[in-house]
Amino acid sequence: MMPANHFEVAVIGGGIVGCAAAYYLAESGLECILIEKNDIASGTSSRCDGNVTIVDKDPGFDSHMSLVSQQLIEELYEKLDRPFEYRKLGSILVCDNDEEMQAAVDWVKTQREAGLKFNVLDQQDIRKESPFFADDIPGGLECETDSLINPYLFCYSLIDKAQSAYGLTVKTQAEVKNIVKSDGDFTIHTANGDVHAKKVVNAAGVWAPFIGKMLGVDIPITPRKGHILVGARQHPVMMRNVMEFGYLMNKFGRERIADERTAKHGVALVLEPTESQNFLLGSSRQFVGYDPTIDIRVVETMARRALRFFPKMDDFKIIRAYTGFRPYTEDHLPIVSAVEEIPGFYIAAGHEGDGISLATGTGKLMEEIVNGKSETIIPTEPLRYDRFKKSEVFA
Repeated sequence: MMPANHFEVAVIGGGIVGCAAAYYLAESGLECILIEKNDIASGTSSRCDGNVTIVDKDPGFDSHMSLVSQQLIEELYEKLDRPFEYRKLGSILVCDNDEEMQAAVDWVKTQREAGLKFNVLDQQDIRKESPFFADDIPGGLECETDSLINPYLFCYSLIDKAQSAYGLTVKTQAEVKNIVKSDGDFTIHTANGDVHAKKVVNAAGVWAPFIGKMLGVDIPITPRKGHILVGARQHPVMMRNVMEFGYLMNKFGRERIADERTAKHGVALVLEPTESQNFLLGSSRQFVGYDPTIDIRVVETMARRALRFFPKMDDFKIIRAYTGFRPYTEDHLPIVSAVEEIPGFYIAAGHEGDGISLATGTGKLMEEIVNGKSETIIPTEPLRYDRFKKSEVFA
């Protein structure tokens, strides 16, 4: 038993990635504390959708990491005590034109060769998905294993179990003011008292660079703002998540057939039905620093884009709009890694819009890294912090 306020591991950041890391670290038997500057899930994890998807991931490592995370969430659905609106319904991508449809066919072929459960959907299949779809959508694709959760509830479900079963300590309203390393241990000065830890996991999302600077570590993460609209519960639009194929083009910065305004605001259709049959409507991508202001021009562009695919929704009520920051990295992969220059300091951040999809895989991998395990659930090399130095992306 360690002295009061002394822990083996301190996790900084109470979003979904930090909660998952704290859960798995505590489950492994380590004395762990989770430190959050506001309340649990009060940042990005409460300002996003709940997609746990492979359908929007690049084939290869990206898809594999997502599949591992899906399998872990399915295990947690059986293990956690509090429900978190888990629905394993699969998800679909719809195409805007014949060029995208051909790309979708090729995408399915590649993913199926990797052993993933992808299927091509023709025009009739799309019409069966929803009576609100436009008649001229040429088709799309589906991933059978994709699911939906409520990220906010999932964070609290993880923390509840970790506290009651594994002894996790949670410290909220505790903004980190400084971190000092002395004699091999870290002293974390917070707005709610000091914490001492042998190891520190930086899971602060878009705020991770500020934590890094306290220890002289440059973390190449940039905030990327996204808007989400919340639709009223009028008619069930869809039973499962739908995105347009152009979402992949926006996400990975690839060439896309789109009008100037849609391209400028990084807008692509994402529609997620909630368990209560409201719906969340996205998406947009903008680099505007940490400015959370809702841009009505972006909202209008998103609404207009939604009507391209769902023209019969033209009289639906939108309850509200909000924005959130996605922690972006240049190569679109998170950093889940030790920082060799600062022994005992680790980073679990940089997931951009994939934090919900990859949180459980990240949390489990971080537990394995911290505990020095040679065999890990996901290969560590593509997620190393020092990859940016090797590629000089941020030189």
